[in-house]
Amino acid sequence: MNTEEDKLSNEIIGAAIEVHRHLGPGLLESAYEECFCKELSIRKIEFERQKKLPVIYKGMNLDCGYRLDIVVKNLVIIELKAVNKIEPIHEAQLLTYLKLTKLKLGLLVNFNVILLKNGIKRIVNNL
Repeated sequence: MNTEEDKLSNEIIGAAIEVHRHLGPGLLESAYEECFCKELSIRKIEFERQKKLPVIYKGMNLDCGYRLDIVVKNLVIIELKAVNKIEPIHEAQLLTYLKLTKLKLGLLVNFNVILLKNGIKRIVNNL
């Protein structure tokens, strides 16, 4: 992992904490996504929202309707959740997204927790 990804990770987590501090748990994922993107913009952090993710099958790019919630500086994938508990399938989903994009770092952020640090999971793709 390089220092730019680590630095970005800290900035992203700071933005998520700010959103959670203002909203708390209990809202829909779409509300958190909207506010999180606004917070990234306020902090002048470059990102793409709902980025299409083709599935590569036998050398062909297929549009299967997958979208990445947020990609920061084409280095970090952010998968947002508002669920009771992060399940292994959520982690597997993000790891698969990392493999398909060949990116190294992903953050799984579950806003439906009392203390946000308990809702953040860092996933690393060991290429």
